[in-house]
Amino acid sequence: MADDWKNTLYYGDNLDVLRRHVADESVDLVYLDPPFNSNATYNVLFAERNGSRAAAQIKAFEDTWEWDEAAAKAYEETVEAGGLVSRAMQAFRTFLGDSDMLAYLAMMAPRLVELRRVLKPTGSVYLHCDPTASHYLKMLMDAVFGPENFLNEIVWSYRRYTAKSRRFQRLHDAILFYGRSDRAVFNDMRGEYGEKSGVADSHYKQDDEGRWYRWQKRKGQEPYKIFLSPEGRRLGDVWDIPHINASARERLGYPTQKPEALLERIIKASSNEGDVVLDPFCGCGTAIAVAQRLNRRWIGIDITHLAIGLIKHRLRDAFGERVAETYQTIGEPTSLPDAATLAAEEPFQFQAWALGLVGARVASSAKKGADKGIDGRLYFHDEAEGGKTKQVIFSVKAGDVTVSHVRDLRGVVEREKAQIGVLISMRKPTKPMKVEAAGAGFYESPWGTKHPRLQILTVADLLGGKGIDMPQTRDLRTFKKAPKAKRKTEDTQGKLIEE
Repeated sequence: MADDWKNTLYYGDNLDVLRRHVADESVDLVYLDPPFNSNATYNVLFAERNGSRAAAQIKAFEDTWEWDEAAAKAYEETVEAGGLVSRAMQAFRTFLGDSDMLAYLAMMAPRLVELRRVLKPTGSVYLHCDPTASHYLKMLMDAVFGPENFLNEIVWSYRRYTAKSRRFQRLHDAILFYGRSDRAVFNDMRGEYGEKSGVADSHYKQDDEGRWYRWQKRKGQEPYKIFLSPEGRRLGDVWDIPHINASARERLGYPTQKPEALLERIIKASSNEGDVVLDPFCGCGTAIAVAQRLNRRWIGIDITHLAIGLIKHRLRDAFGERVAETYQTIGEPTSLPDAATLAAEEPFQFQAWALGLVGARVASSAKKGADKGIDGRLYFHDEAEGGKTKQVIFSVKAGDVTVSHVRDLRGVVEREKAQIGVLISMRKPTKPMKVEAAGAGFYESPWGTKHPRLQILTVADLLGGKGIDMPQTRDLRTFKKAPKAKRKTEDTQGKLIEE
C-alpha cells in the first residue's frame, strides 16, 4: 500500500464509485449490508412512480424496489455481459418475472461483480442478508464468486422484544461468507468456554487455575484429566451476539445499526492490521468505526448525506478531532456552485448536507407537510449533569427567502419551546429578515452568556467555517453520541493517536 494512502469516505452511488475510484485487487475485506425490507425506515435508492429513476436519486425513510426502466436497464447490461451471472439473472427472471425482487437482484448483480474485481486473491466478502432475499443472494453470490469459494452461511442470533405472531419469531440474520479464491485470509477465532459462552457441557469443569478439563475413563485404567485448549473454543457459524437495544451505550439512533462486536469479529477473522476494509453501503459507519479502532485502512461509500454526516461525527466522537487528518471525503459539495447544483437536483440531499455542516440531523419525518416547519434538530446540554435537554431548531431553504420565513421559524421555536432557531439559506438575508431575527432577542445560558435566539446562516458562511452562536456545551448530539474509543490506533502517518 502506498505511503500516501488515506482512508476515504465517498458520497455517491457505490456502483459508480467502485468503477471510477477503486482499483483492481486493492481491497482485503468487503462487508456489505444492502437494504431490502419493503417497510423499513432508512435511506436507500428510491424508485419514482413515473417509471424512471435517476442513477443517484434517493429519498430518506423510504425503501422501495420496483421493476422500472432503471431496473430493466441494469438487468439487460448484466445479461449482455455474459457468463454465469448472466445465466443466473435470466433464470431469476424466468422464476420471478418482472418483480420487485428481480429489480433488487438486478441492482445487486453489477455491484457484486465490481466487489469481486476490487478484492485481492487473499480477500473475502461478507454479505449481510435480509431473510426475504438471502436464498436468491446466495445463488447470485455463487454465480459471481463461484460455489467453490463459499465458506460459511453465518447465523447471527440475537434476542429482542417479540410480538404476538402466527409464526416463530425471527431472531437471526444470515451473513454469506465467500473467499475471492482458496487463498483467502482467515485468522483462527476463539471464544470462551463455560456457560456464558452458550456451549456449556456438564462434562467440563474448571480447576483452581481456571483451566477447563474433563475426566476420561478407559477400561481397566484410572481416569485422567483431558484439558481443553487454553486459547478457547473454535467459533462456529452461529454467533450469539446481542442486538443493540434501546439503552445500549453504542446506540446512535440509526434504524439499521449493527453492533460493533459483530463487525469486530468479521474484521479480525478476515483481515490483519494495515489491511483495507471496504463497506459500500456504510450507513451509520459501524464497519468504518471498527476498522479505524482495529488499525485497518478503510473505504466507505454511501448515497445519502445523512449517513456521511453521521459517520463524520461518529468518528470525531470516538477518536477525537485529529481523526479528521486520517481520512478524506470525496463527492460532497465544496463550493457554492457545487451546493447550488445539489440544491437544484436533489433538494432533500441538499438539506441533509447543509444540516451535516453544523452537526444537526434531518427531522424524523421526510413526508411533505409532516415536519411542522422543522427541517432539522440539534440537542445540547449546558447545565450540570442531569440538567434539561435543550435544542436548536433548523429551517433550510434552497431557493428564495423572505422575512416570512424568519417569522415562521420564530413561531416554530416558540411552539417547540426551543432555545435557538437557525435559518440556513443559499441566498443572503435581506434587511427586513435581519430586523425580524434581531427582534427575537437572546437565549441566556445558565452561566450568563447570551446568544441570538434567531440566527441566519448562508451556505457561504458554513463553507467558510462559520457555525452557530450557542453556548459551549458539555454535550452536543444529533444522533446519540458515539462512545469514546478506548484503544490507541495508528494513523496513516504512523503516529499514535490517543482515543
